[in-house]
Amino acid sequence: MMKLERRFVFDVNVIVSAFLFEKSKPDQALGKAQNMGFVLVSNSIAMELREVLLRPKFARYLSLERRLELENNFIEATQIIEPTHTIEICRDPKDNKYLELAVSGKAEAIITGDEDLLVLNPFRGIIILTPQEFLNR
Repeated sequence: MMKLERRFVFDVNVIVSAFLFEKSKPDQALGKAQNMGFVLVSNSIAMELREVLLRPKFARYLSLERRLELENNFIEATQIIEPTHTIEICRDPKDNKYLELAVSGKAEAIITGDEDLLVLNPFRGIIILTPQEFLNR
C-alpha cells in the first residue's frame, strides 16, 4: 500500500532526542510520522542536525559512528525540500526555518518542544504540536 503524501516537520532537538533515547516520546512521534507519510528536511536543518550530533556531550549516549549512522538513515528516509517562502515571525529567528519548510513543503504539522514555535499554533493551517500531542492524535 502506498503511503499518502502526508508531510511533517520535526525540529532538530526532537530528532536528536529520538536518536538518543529509543522508545521515548520523540522516537515514537518520529516513527509515527514516518509510518504516516514523510518527514521534510531542508539543507539548513540537515546541517544543524549534523552540527548537534557531532557535540561531544552525546558520546555518553551513543558512539559518534552510531549517531552518524542514525543521521544517514534518517536523511535517506526524508524528503529534502528547499524553502520557497521567507517567514520572519518567531521570537527566536533561528526557528523561522521550520515554518518556512512547513509552508513550502505543505506539511500538515510541525513537531517541536520549542515554546517559541508552539505559541504560534496553528500557523497558516499547519498545526504545531509537542511529540506527546502528536502521539495523542
